[in-house]
Amino acid sequence: MSDDREVVRALLDRYGQTYAQQAGIDLADRPGPLYRLLVLTTLLSTRIRANVAIAAARELFAAGFRSPQQMAEGNRRSVLAALGRGHYRRYDERTATMLAEGAKLCLDRWHGDLRRLHDEANGDPPALRRLLMEFPGIGPTGAEIFLREVQAVWPGLRPYTDRRVGTGAQRLGLPASADKLSGLTRGADFARLASALVRVSLGEQPIDDRELSGDLARAVAAR
Repeated sequence: MSDDREVVRALLDRYGQTYAQQAGIDLADRPGPLYRLLVLTTLLSTRIRANVAIAAARELFAAGFRSPQQMAEGNRRSVLAALGRGHYRRYDERTATMLAEGAKLCLDRWHGDLRRLHDEANGDPPALRRLLMEFPGIGPTGAEIFLREVQAVWPGLRPYTDRRVGTGAQRLGLPASADKLSGLTRGADFARLASALVRVSLGEQPIDDRELSGDLARAVAAR
């Protein structure tokens, strides 16, 4: 167990930044940050590199598309320009349409506040996944991304994991079950741990002892 904690500590130090943090979202249980996480999730759900999706999200937010009202009422050319500045070009037209439609759904059904979505689902993960998948462009993978990230501010979801988190944990010799993983870190840090393990699972971070750097390499090698 102590070895597992060392691996987790090193993993968090080296790679423990959520996608929301990378996109400049100060995630909180408030309508604005939750909507911005939904936008980021929509971008990440397309077959495009995560760093491109994150860059596009930052450009959209910088251009003023920070709420469902702004997205629904915004100029399509401005949305496309922001996506282009983030090098999100392959799916830009379709994504601009999905973002506009998703913003309208958020306003019409949830009054712009995704906390209402949480309440309708009673915080139940399968129900939350079903509701999230009603947004254009968000399928099972996108719903998993949103829930992995939002558990930082929806504590009733913790510990939330999915197949990719489990795969990353196994590759580092950590327990794959949510309950056992949750015993290795505290509170909102579990969302950071889940993000780091997804990166390991997807190959965004190396897992070979010869390639791991610093404290993480030493922690893995000591197992």
